[in-house]
Amino acid sequence: MSLRLALLWLTALFSVASQAQNLDKGKEINSTCAGCHGEFGQGGSRGEYPRLAGQGAKYLESQLKAFRARTRINIPMYPYTQERELPDEDIKDVAAYLASIELPTKWPVFKDSDDALTRLTMTERVMIIPRVTGNLANGEAIYQKQCHTCHGKTGMGRGMFPMLVGQYTSYLKRQMDKYVKGDRPHDEEAIGGLLNKLREEDMQDILAYITSLQEQQ
Repeated sequence: MSLRLALLWLTALFSVASQAQNLDKGKEINSTCAGCHGEFGQGGSRGEYPRLAGQGAKYLESQLKAFRARTRINIPMYPYTQERELPDEDIKDVAAYLASIELPTKWPVFKDSDDALTRLTMTERVMIIPRVTGNLANGEAIYQKQCHTCHGKTGMGRGMFPMLVGQYTSYLKRQMDKYVKGDRPHDEEAIGGLLNKLREEDMQDILAYITSLQEQQ
């Protein structure tokens, strides 16, 4: 390897290392978030608080900053996101930590050597969203035509756009209603607001389709 290539390789290596976030610090910060969103970022059992585990780091960062700037109104979140409480570097750390959490969608198979605490912890991490009623064919057609560009064909999200699969259905419906009413800004509003063009039953069908996607993960 030439000296020039070696220097370029080392520069790239140090650049990647400098960009890596402190997951241990993120886990520590998450102890505050866990009061509502759960120890593993699993959210509230009835969808009163959204799942954060597995969400894209960039999306989580953007939402925390939106709460701080009040471009997304959420009064309980506002004080926690102020820079004196959660500076930008902390936002990156906790977002990276939450993004790294994987929640299984199938019940664990225990070993005979697993003690009660291990079994309980493994069970608490399982995230299974119940299927909801709706026309799956219609939901799939609408989703794959109008939603997949941002949220991905399998609902796993991409870049600044959130993962939808594995999220509480009641939470997703609440956010849909907020978009339609204009209570929450939506990235697609600049081109007419896709959700505003849908019927109530269409939105239910999309939710039904999203719950069916979890079984494919």
